[in-house]
Amino acid sequence: MKPLDLSTSAALGGPAWLIASRAAAANAFSNAAMPDPQLEQWRYVDLEFDIADYHLADAPGDARYEAEAGHTAGRALIVDGFIRDIDGFSRLSELSAAPSSPDIDTAADVFAIAHSAFVDDGVVLHLERGQTESDTYLVEVVATRDGTVSFPSFTVVAEQSSESSILVFCRSDDDVDAIVIPRITIDAGPAANVNVTIVQEWGDATRALAQLHTSIERDARVHLGEVGLGGVYSRLFFTVDLEGSGAHSEITGLYFGDEDQTLDYRATINHQAPRTTSNMFLKGAVEGSAHSVFTGMIRIEEEAQQTNAHQTNRNLVLSRDASAESVPNLEILANDVACGHASTVGPLDEEQRYYLTSRGLDRDRADRLQVRGFFEEAIGRLPNQAVAPGIRKIVATKYAEAQAAGRA
Repeated sequence: MKPLDLSTSAALGGPAWLIASRAAAANAFSNAAMPDPQLEQWRYVDLEFDIADYHLADAPGDARYEAEAGHTAGRALIVDGFIRDIDGFSRLSELSAAPSSPDIDTAADVFAIAHSAFVDDGVVLHLERGQTESDTYLVEVVATRDGTVSFPSFTVVAEQSSESSILVFCRSDDDVDAIVIPRITIDAGPAANVNVTIVQEWGDATRALAQLHTSIERDARVHLGEVGLGGVYSRLFFTVDLEGSGAHSEITGLYFGDEDQTLDYRATINHQAPRTTSNMFLKGAVEGSAHSVFTGMIRIEEEAQQTNAHQTNRNLVLSRDASAESVPNLEILANDVACGHASTVGPLDEEQRYYLTSRGLDRDRADRLQVRGFFEEAIGRLPNQAVAPGIRKIVATKYAEAQAAGRA
């Protein structure tokens, strides 16, 4: 095992630009501390771990592809931070210069600093101008080793008028006590169309703190689908910069926490140009003693006139000890915009339950139908519908098991 220190970072190889980037971040990491829960971006959560107690793996564990992606245009398998298999992609370490990416503010985030300091390699998808792919690109991220921290990296550069569909599948076994800190960067050029679906099924002992950064140029469209099901603590911190006129961001997600899980979503959508549009739609449920957090910020700059932006977050609390935080925010500096947000946190609908039981269903089955219907709207909007049947099955099984165990 390799400790997270300056010598470990310095020993990692790669091109000159990557070595220099790591060195600067490693110096910052040596003086960084775990997040202050008083900071807005860390409110509502108690991390209860220290990244310094984890180490880089010496070698990847044994893992194979498990995602059902059908025909693929490219496949990559990242295990414990190591690229075990790659086809149809480039490697970060093979690039002569850093790929284009938005600025990343690491001032208050030791995990972002750590990723920059210890990332060894990454997967890069470069779509040429006008390139279109009907098949899916698959990136599978796996954690197998206890006590390890890994830093998977995936970069998408979509040039003008290119089109692609990408599936990122994250998983670990239930007993794997590991930290995974993925970083996904998407740069969508003019009129590009990029669909990305992330499905995370981390095991019960795994912690994941993912960072996703998207920049969208003129008339481009990026649709992000997120499905959060696993992990004792799973966080997705994502920022979207709508940089060109007519740019559009669509975010669709669902999450389901049980037992003592914490599922944590932090979103910032920056409208920086006129006639940009965004729509964020997330649905979540918690049972047992699980906890979910959503904080969303839509920021509209003064020059972003005629912007249309909306965010919706709806939550079901299915047991007495479960809890959900939902905090949507707007910051509007322009005067010709259409914006809105909606947020709900509550139990299952008693009237719907009464209606279903009055027609012969027992209470448990009636509640299962409500939960299924609640999530269906989000599942039906996911950009990759090939994953939808599996997601429906997992959600149904998860809730039925909670009912049987008395957690819901």
